[in-house]
Amino acid sequence: MSATEGMLKMSELAERSGVSAGTIKHYLREGLLPEPVRTSRNMAYYPEEFIERIRLIKRLQEERFMPLRLIRQVMSEDPERAARLIEIEDRILDRAIAAGEASRVSRTEVRKAYDVPQNVLERLEELGVLTPNARGYDADDVKIIEAISRFRAGGYDEAIGFTVYDTLRYREALEPLVQEEVGVLLSRLAGEVEVDRAVEILTSGAEPLRDLIGAMHSKLLLAELRRARGEHG
Repeated sequence: MSATEGMLKMSELAERSGVSAGTIKHYLREGLLPEPVRTSRNMAYYPEEFIERIRLIKRLQEERFMPLRLIRQVMSEDPERAARLIEIEDRILDRAIAAGEASRVSRTEVRKAYDVPQNVLERLEELGVLTPNARGYDADDVKIIEAISRFRAGGYDEAIGFTVYDTLRYREALEPLVQEEVGVLLSRLAGEVEVDRAVEILTSGAEPLRDLIGAMHSKLLLAELRRARGEHG
């Protein structure tokens, strides 16, 4: 049996992976792919498993914006785990997008339901706190609008210095926390749990996490008020 039986020429590999020969050669030079089987100076053959590996590299590069040096590290450590990470992320995003589209509420309905001035809604959109599309607001947008409406009803308004820019303080505090959370969760789930189960775990954790963050915020707020009273009382 020939050592190259069942293997692919560069042209075949490029066609089946959907990536140009020039790009594949670049991946080889960067150490992202193992060395092929060379039968002569100008002829090399590549195993079929290179197809999925090349597709994965391309996705990490184009969809995750990962630099090649980081991709090389990921591929050398555990390419199968990297593929599971992408699948988990894609499945969660697809589910979230589908749920978000199904639950959208029109701008007209929101204006009727909540006592929030139009200019406040527009400014929140400009800041990226709200992200409606042509069909209206998703469920998280509506919860933010509801919360702001309740804040304003309780006296948190511009007359005493509260503005839409206060929402940015919370977003800026939450962004690094969320980035760390996603990294930890995906790292743990991708290595230990099947993709379907991982998606279920992450989805089911959304509401408890909101309750946890809300309760911890309340405790910290109360502790800070007590501390301030102790310092100034």
